[in-house]
Amino acid sequence: MEKVSRIQGSIVAIPVNDIDTDQIIPARFLKVTEKDGLGKAAFCDWRYLEDGETPNPEFVLNRPEYHGASVLIAGNNFGCGSSREHAPWALLGAGFKAVISTDFADIFRNNSLKNGLLPIIVDSETQQQLFSLAEEDPSASVSVDVEEQTLTLPDGRTVTFPLDGFAKYCLLNGVDQLGYLLALDDEVREFESENPQRVATTA
Repeated sequence: MEKVSRIQGSIVAIPVNDIDTDQIIPARFLKVTEKDGLGKAAFCDWRYLEDGETPNPEFVLNRPEYHGASVLIAGNNFGCGSSREHAPWALLGAGFKAVISTDFADIFRNNSLKNGLLPIIVDSETQQQLFSLAEEDPSASVSVDVEEQTLTLPDGRTVTFPLDGFAKYCLLNGVDQLGYLLALDDEVREFESENPQRVATTA
């Protein structure tokens, strides 16, 4: 996982509530265990016409002015539905580094943090402001400081967002949970050598 300390990027909005993981990446794409190529499947049923290949010109991600956007502004309750790590994989593959919403489904939020996709929770006023900005000015960008847990809007206003300490550590250091544990290998071995295993016996 790459280190994530700052994010600077243009925004694109999908102002739809309750976008579930099957809309983010349909179940038919879950047969793979590799991340590569999943970006093309992100929002597949909205992004393409019925043939599954022709881009839907009405869908916002296909509009040329939003190409290259790396911060998604979403409606409420983003990432609900079934648990699938493929959802953040697909969003990362599509070029997104952060998703902003008023709230996220817990499993999606945790899966995102484990993979380096930053879910940013804001109040509804900020969300609506970003929806308007994204529509009015496709070049509008935001800045995110993970260490300070701040989101800076195009007008200079800064808002804070919640982020638990362990998730912040992993993002800033570019490690997942396994990487964190492996980094403690020497300390674990030292502890074990100083504290011999005691095996409980039963009569």
